[in-house]
Amino acid sequence: MLKDTQNEPDIRGLPIDRVGVKALRYPLQVRDKEHSIQSTVATVQMTVDLPHHFKGTHMSRFVEVLAAHGPVIHVENIRDILSAMCARLESNCAHLDFEFPFFLEKKAPVTGAAGLLDYTVRFNATLQSGRLDLEVTTVVPVTTLCPCSKAISRSGAHNQRGHVTLSVRTRHPMWIEDMVRLTEDSASSELYSLLKRPDEKHVTERAYDNPVFVEDLVRNVAQRCEADPNIEWYRVEAENFESIHNHSAYALIEKPRL
Repeated sequence: MLKDTQNEPDIRGLPIDRVGVKALRYPLQVRDKEHSIQSTVATVQMTVDLPHHFKGTHMSRFVEVLAAHGPVIHVENIRDILSAMCARLESNCAHLDFEFPFFLEKKAPVTGAAGLLDYTVRFNATLQSGRLDLEVTTVVPVTTLCPCSKAISRSGAHNQRGHVTLSVRTRHPMWIEDMVRLTEDSASSELYSLLKRPDEKHVTERAYDNPVFVEDLVRNVAQRCEADPNIEWYRVEAENFESIHNHSAYALIEKPRL
């Protein structure tokens, strides 16, 4: 019989908060408001807590748990995967993190030309003592136009592309598309992958008519989150990649957890 070193005792008396595998790529299916199901590929991290008396964990068991749920993982069985991790790894707490690209078809505002735009989405789930905590995050690219630049310039104003990272905990599942729309409606303009000249004119003028600082941006998103009774908690970060500076502008609002 081969020696099982991981099962040997450890005498240092130090528990480990998280131990496991990360940067594991795996097929994933997520619900899509338009097409019912969207297939993508996620980067996965699977971890558990390790009691102080265990020398190590069995890394192969993480992949075995994932593989046991079939060649494609559905977000609906996150709890089942976490429960299996706790059982197989003899742990009280398990964490499962997915990060993946999510695509939406967007039509240009004037010509209606269609193109796909990608967004980064994260699911961070924890099961501890039977209680599931799920945090969903979207990273949404937007355009912002500087109110100060518009106010002091005889013509024009500088604008920039930015990323808004919105994380939420909700009472009931929330569509990824609705999180994206909430964020895009808070910016000077949303982005498109395909624009013809009439569309470019429309987007440019729309941003000029709706200037927002990075502070306005996070406040706009937070205000919309506060107005949604389904959102129990949120954290919104905005980073503008400044077009006239060699640094970014940044702001964050987080709702305190009760």
